[in-house]
Amino acid sequence: MSIQLTEAAARHVKMQADKTGNPTSLRLGVRTSGCSGFMYTVDYADDVQDNDAVYEQHGVKVVISRKSLPFLEGMEVDFVRDGLNHRLEFRNPNVKDACGCGESFTV
Repeated sequence: MSIQLTEAAARHVKMQADKTGNPTSLRLGVRTSGCSGFMYTVDYADDVQDNDAVYEQHGVKVVISRKSLPFLEGMEVDFVRDGLNHRLEFRNPNVKDACGCGESFTV
């Protein structure tokens, strides 16, 4: 299994990277937080460490630390527009429950 990045998400990452001058590498992870246990972390990846897994799709590298990988394995990242709102959406098969506000999740 791996992490899937949709074409829409890749276009969004590339567009934001071009605007800000950041690399077209996306770092995903999890950290302890919220009422359910974990929350996603999203940032640009300036470099790749020895303990990172790297997946490349649609011209974008997705970098994940091996520590976060068990929580994210099999996840799909999409870019969704809903009216005036838009966001990265995480479809994670490992999530067993999420808090009501959507801030955190349980695996």
